[in-house]
Amino acid sequence: MFRGSIVALATPFKPNFDIDFEAYARLIEFQIDQGTDGIVPCGCTGEAATLAHAEQEQIIKYCIEKVAGRVPVIAGTGSNNTKEALSLTKFAKDVGADGALLITPYYNKPTPAGQIAHYKLIAEETGIPIMLYNVPSRTGTNILPETVAEMAKVPNIVAIKEAAGSVDQVSAIKSLCDITVLSGDDSLTLPMMAVGATGVVSVAANVAPGPIAQMCAEFDKGNLAEAQRLHYELLPLFKALFLETNPIPVKAALAKMGLCQNILRLPLTPMREEPFAKLVKVLDELPALQTAGR
Repeated sequence: MFRGSIVALATPFKPNFDIDFEAYARLIEFQIDQGTDGIVPCGCTGEAATLAHAEQEQIIKYCIEKVAGRVPVIAGTGSNNTKEALSLTKFAKDVGADGALLITPYYNKPTPAGQIAHYKLIAEETGIPIMLYNVPSRTGTNILPETVAEMAKVPNIVAIKEAAGSVDQVSAIKSLCDITVLSGDDSLTLPMMAVGATGVVSVAANVAPGPIAQMCAEFDKGNLAEAQRLHYELLPLFKALFLETNPIPVKAALAKMGLCQNILRLPLTPMREEPFAKLVKVLDELPALQTAGR
């Protein structure tokens, strides 16, 4: 389940900022048609920080129902409030999620002991397979490899989305325990797979699900040259999607592709003209996108 290209799916909105479930269905079908290996609703790319918990529950339930078992659904249920994260994770399990992705508690910056207590409580109370999510650039704190190894002793803490931007960190984690590691940085997916990661929880797969799934599959099959070719071909996209704060560029790209409207909830705003022009150039010139449903 925790391997290949798992998309961190964007959440489309209507002009009144309500969730656009019709567009959400289009995004899900686009992903499955293009061969993505799994779907994460309500992650950072899904603007979870501006979703009410009732909305998160609606989205998670809707995603599970629409996917209907065709690929794994790993629900984003994290919070810096352990009680809220526990409630969301229990809900995800009850409605049939295959797993849960939980971001490190942000802003309150827990110590390693606090991180362990947070994740261990949620894991033991729910029993659902849990993927840790380490993204220091957003949370203000890093999950140390030694802390990951300690948490991996809990039977259902089985994976980590590693977005510290460090191949060395992945190497350290894999040297200490056998937890499954997935890249949280598209541009580092292939280097991380070379030291033991099994795939990526991807932002760019919103736009190019097929090529990213293929890159992971080619590496698994031992076709390193083809995986490298796809990595370098996709690299301009990986970079362009972070010209502004994620998911601002993703929403702009999906709107250009006709999959949803370019609407974000404040405090995020649509992409500025100059970086948008750079993004459009990448989208128009990228060979991998010519067969990706555009």
